[in-house]
Amino acid sequence: VQLQASGGGLVQPGGSLRLSCAASGFIFKFNTVDWYRQAPGKERELVASISSGGITTYADSVKGRFTISRDNARRILYLQMNSVQADDTAVYYCHRPGDPEYWGRGTLVTVSS
Repeated sequence: VQLQASGGGLVQPGGSLRLSCAASGFIFKFNTVDWYRQAPGKERELVASISSGGITTYADSVKGRFTISRDNARRILYLQMNSVQADDTAVYYCHRPGDPEYWGRGTLVTVSS
């Protein structure tokens, strides 16, 4: 199983960024997949989740600014990040919950002017 996140980088406050996560090794379209993030000195937290049926949930801190989506044909998970803030600075991870659960390597997002 592989979950390969990409798309991180430096972005100015108020800007936008789109993260991608390429999945392999499991039946992507049948699984819920998530984005988590971990800021320096803080615990990892759930950012957004999307079910196999396309139902989405978001952390209160990103509602209205971030959008999670999936392309089952290409086996890719996305996170569109708009109106980013300094507090969004973190390493972002894609994740497949379950037993066993799978984590990808993170991609660093830095929000700074």
